[in-house]
Amino acid sequence: MDPLSERRKAVFYLVVTAILWSTSGVLIKIMDWQPLAILAGRSLFASVVFLIYLRRVPMRFNRWQLLAAGMFILTQFLFITSTKLTTAANSIFLQYTAPIYVMLLAYWWLGEKPSRTDWFAMLVIFLGLTLFFGDQLSAEGFYGNLLAILSGLTSAVMMVAFRAQKNGNPAESNLIAFLVTAAFGLPFVLKETWTVNSWLILAFLGIVQIGFAFIFFSKGIKHIPALEANLIGTLEPVLNPIWVFLFYGESMGKFALFGGLVVLGGVILSAVGSARAVRAGER
Repeated sequence: MDPLSERRKAVFYLVVTAILWSTSGVLIKIMDWQPLAILAGRSLFASVVFLIYLRRVPMRFNRWQLLAAGMFILTQFLFITSTKLTTAANSIFLQYTAPIYVMLLAYWWLGEKPSRTDWFAMLVIFLGLTLFFGDQLSAEGFYGNLLAILSGLTSAVMMVAFRAQKNGNPAESNLIAFLVTAAFGLPFVLKETWTVNSWLILAFLGIVQIGFAFIFFSKGIKHIPALEANLIGTLEPVLNPIWVFLFYGESMGKFALFGGLVVLGGVILSAVGSARAVRAGER
């Protein structure tokens, strides 16, 4: 398959990933479990999905594989904890400072130099996010905000470490992370109150929201530069409140709607610019 066709398929995979990721915020807020219990319970279901998908447990490890797995665990824990300590808007907005770190790390570690289109697309997306969350952001929840910022940094390292495995199988890092998290967090799961609703939510989070999502992600990241993959991922915070609107009737303000359209425009700009670079043989 030619590089452009591979790129189109990879972009599709990453868009689907962002859609699935975007369903987590509301569900995490609904659950009254502790962050470690949610993380472990979700990982139990996700590890089953990845064991079926990979049909093996990796026995040999390299530094990128372990770094991606470690940063994945840390990012998930920081995000879930920050969501409990501050507003969902603060958590996801501050986490998406990640493209700044991705741009630097991808250049230093992988030699992926951002293009002028990448720079412009990133500025457009940050403008859109600011408009989108502007009326919801607050200074409340200091520790939650701090953890959200840290999750942006760990998310960036995770993204670059996954991209560094483009000639291998990035999905193995996910399986390692899920198995470790499930094993470590099982005692916390056993301490929680079990209900049908809580297990249904965990099953959805583990199988669909994180399991299927990271299968698509591991396929897409092999063919898309780390920065562009992260910029496509900014669709997640825009889609998140759309689910709230559809299922809970919570409407969005005019600035939020306009900001969402600006983010979408920035993502499209990044994708189109990279596609042109592929045609020109730049990437």
